[in-house]
Amino acid sequence: MAGACGTWDAGSPACGSEPTWPRTARRSSFDSTAFEDRPGSVAGAVIVYALGALLGRDRVRRLADRIPLVKVTDVDRAETWFSRHGGKAVLFGRMVPLVRSFISLPAGVERMNLLRFLILTTLGSLAWNAIFVTAGYQLGQNWHLVERYTDVLQKVVIVAIVAAVTLFIVVRLRQHRNTEPAG
Repeated sequence: MAGACGTWDAGSPACGSEPTWPRTARRSSFDSTAFEDRPGSVAGAVIVYALGALLGRDRVRRLADRIPLVKVTDVDRAETWFSRHGGKAVLFGRMVPLVRSFISLPAGVERMNLLRFLILTTLGSLAWNAIFVTAGYQLGQNWHLVERYTDVLQKVVIVAIVAAVTLFIVVRLRQHRNTEPAG
């Protein structure tokens, strides 16, 4: 039912299953389509969460100290932000392409309560699925139109991430240049 990747891995980042949900929705019931890839998606999220937990805060800080242009204080700020907004980040992060694949890592590093993480991951993923499944039902035979919008959304997210990383690098290089002793 889930297509080339199968039911258990239909939500994995490698599968990219979102465009298949509207098509599957046309051949199946809304409930089974909306729920069918949850086990694989949640299992993948738990694996990334476990990787974050194994990596741990201290190791992340040591790694950050070795990365050019990254400061340990950046990790501290991210940690403070996640402790305040982690629940929202996990819930809504599951609905953003690319972010959905990585949001489990900081949740694991910060050791977010596993039950809370599972609930938020499941709810966020279910909401994301429901959008595509509903689109499939509404579009009927034109379900393939969803692919255009998912491609655009993914490109917007990629451009935003690249722009943010570029801005970060430019700001850090300027800070580094301004703090170098005159020689």
